[in-house]
Amino acid sequence: MIKNSSKLFLVCAIVFSICLFSFCKKSTSQGTIPPPNNPPPDTSTYQLVWSDEFDEASIDANVWNFETGGDGWGNHEQEYYQQQNAGIENGNLVITAKKETVGSNHYTSARMTTQGKKEFTYGKVEARMKMPVGQGFWPAFWMLGSNISSVGWPVCGETDIMEHINTDSTVYGTLHWNNNGHVQDGGNTNSSPSDYHVYSIEWTVKSIKFYVDSVQYHETLLNAGGTDAFHNSFFILLNFAVGGDWPGQTIDDSLLPAKMYVDYVKVYQKK
Repeated sequence: MIKNSSKLFLVCAIVFSICLFSFCKKSTSQGTIPPPNNPPPDTSTYQLVWSDEFDEASIDANVWNFETGGDGWGNHEQEYYQQQNAGIENGNLVITAKKETVGSNHYTSARMTTQGKKEFTYGKVEARMKMPVGQGFWPAFWMLGSNISSVGWPVCGETDIMEHINTDSTVYGTLHWNNNGHVQDGGNTNSSPSDYHVYSIEWTVKSIKFYVDSVQYHETLLNAGGTDAFHNSFFILLNFAVGGDWPGQTIDDSLLPAKMYVDYVKVYQKK
């Protein structure tokens, strides 16, 4: 009797495993967005102060500005930024780069900021996103000092939380500031940019740490010359550049239109 019961239990366990595998496989094949791969900050020390989940029908104009133009943006980029290249699809912000001509520019895309609307000093800043991968593509999630209009760049400071270029698996996190000229410090790590990941920084009085899915890969201490900029308020930017000094000017047109997806942007600060 005990022997037969063991066999029955084993058969049931095998059947359950097969059903579970089939369900998971079906969910993935149908394109279900996988669950977040980044635990929230310790709520005993951090609290959520702002987020955009992109669950509304349209982009919130009370939060986001759209920058417009095609002047190269200081990097000899090839796109013309315009609002109509950004929208919301299935709970994601989607920025689409296209092969189309506006003025002297042969590509279009979008660049969004929270300047003057949502600005922060210190905290954990993160976005869950997946990027298009292709030659000449340059998606980014980053921040600029709120005083850029009065002091200029790089005196205002720049925090690149995530940048990816071209076709490899490397993502970059970098700080830029001024110390008798442009200074930068950063790191990089391997990822799978075409999959969803959470890209974040933990920004304190002492340092800025860079993470992918809660795994730290770089830290810059804020005790070097000129890093005073990182004790001021910053605003958030999301954009998808096409071409430029860093990725180069060769564009794989066969991959256009291409889309950058942002599931959410969140900012936590210490209690």
